[in-house]
Amino acid sequence: MPEHDPVRDAARYRVDRDAARDRGPDETEPGRPPGRMENRHLWVDVVIDQAIARGEFDDLPLAGKPIPGIAQHDPDWWLKALIEREQISGVLPEAIQLRKDDAVLHERLDRLHGEADVRAALEEFNARIVSARRQLLGGPPVVTPLRDVELEVRQWHARRLPPLAPPVEPARPPRRWRRRADP
Repeated sequence: MPEHDPVRDAARYRVDRDAARDRGPDETEPGRPPGRMENRHLWVDVVIDQAIARGEFDDLPLAGKPIPGIAQHDPDWWLKALIEREQISGVLPEAIQLRKDDAVLHERLDRLHGEADVRAALEEFNARIVSARRQLLGGPPVVTPLRDVELEVRQWHARRLPPLAPPVEPARPPRRWRRRADP
């Protein structure tokens, strides 16, 4: 049998009593206690008021101070904080996500180890562009160009080559110093 909290029971009793007083005797349904779900917000208010009276909300961190990291006029501050905290990605419209992926495509390709992997990644990227262009869901237009697979593979190979060493100057013979004859 669950333990009863006398504070909670008293709050429920007061809410039910106040709800029954506000409502006439002919408004209750048979078999249903008066005022349970309709006035739950009143019960919550009573419980919060009692917690404030007991001092459970005293000395909270940042009490009376602005929440850090919130722009003053940004109504979506909580959503941006959630995205940053939970590191949520991939929720952009496809056109914008393609632009972001296009900007870092060379870095992504450079992490791959084989030419077949590079070709597969480029074909998958081009397929996403074509699919986004075919969708009629609205949103920003898809302006990301298709990538030429052969050109990108050649560039990938060129980026993988070790950098050329600077040209070596031919060695000069050492200078000989002569004493001047005194005049």
